[in-house]
Amino acid sequence: MTQSRKPSVAVLGAGSWGTALAALIARHGHSTVLWGRDAATISAIEAEGENPRYLPGIPLPGNLRATTALPEAMANADLVLVVVPSHAFAETLRALAPWREPGAGVAWATKGFEPGSGRFLHEVAGEVLGDDVPLAVVTGPSFAKEVAEGLPTALTVHSEDAVFCQQVADALHGPAFRAYTGDDMCGAELGGAMKNVLAVATGVADGMGLGLNARAGLITRGLNEMLRLNIGIGGRPETLMGLAGLGDLVLTCTGDLSRNRRLGLALGRGASIAEAVREIGQVVESIQTADEVMRQADRHGVELPISSHVRDVLHGRITPAEGLQRLMARERKPEYPSGLFGGH
Repeated sequence: MTQSRKPSVAVLGAGSWGTALAALIARHGHSTVLWGRDAATISAIEAEGENPRYLPGIPLPGNLRATTALPEAMANADLVLVVVPSHAFAETLRALAPWREPGAGVAWATKGFEPGSGRFLHEVAGEVLGDDVPLAVVTGPSFAKEVAEGLPTALTVHSEDAVFCQQVADALHGPAFRAYTGDDMCGAELGGAMKNVLAVATGVADGMGLGLNARAGLITRGLNEMLRLNIGIGGRPETLMGLAGLGDLVLTCTGDLSRNRRLGLALGRGASIAEAVREIGQVVESIQTADEVMRQADRHGVELPISSHVRDVLHGRITPAEGLQRLMARERKPEYPSGLFGGH
């Protein structure tokens, strides 16, 4: 790649978020190819310039190409951006590995943990791709529909490779999109995953009609749980006070475009899990993520009352009303444990 040419980008995953990011990068003048498995969706993007299944009515840039052929998407790509659900993450990395151009880094905007093992996605990526491949995570408060429509958005890119981190941020950064950078991949990934679980809690409270005070309390105490688990796994607290934590948490807990919030709303109004998921019609990450968050918490000896009750509600062990009753009955304690922010 010459200095004057913008990096070519392969975006893998043609759901709402993958399509929105591919459109954003294409609008910024990068040669961009979007890969997806669903032939009908890819054909519509190519023929009509629209993703009718995930982003209906939103025109996509004319220079965005789409394909179901992974080798075609990966050909000459200087940068690969993976945007698939967490359950398909490892499989997608294994599929792209043979086609990755030498020197091409791999970033992802996937949120969650590896199903079953509970591993962080950067651990999975390092194992599948090897130590010499630059890696980065893209995360923060961002509804796909708003990004696709060109509304102002701010995200953060975290990587241990400063040069690749900046390359990813540069591809995303534009007139209506700010991309910040950092190097705490653990903290960034934890925030992106855990906020989905906490969004269910605020959705349940709103569905039960518990009021705005309850919502604010749940968001704030949810942030406290994120901070404490982040310290336990070796992340930095400031990461979760920024876009990767607080920003994403507030958006997902208050915005009705959030699938996880809508799941909670339906449960709070008395729907069953099956009914709620069917109504949403897209992958809802929080059901599996709640298990993985609690697996991390148990491993590191961190108590997470809100997250654990969300897990129990999602598995049908308790009703939302019982979960609320248990939270309210907990013993009184200091708001913050000593040493959380490095002080006393």
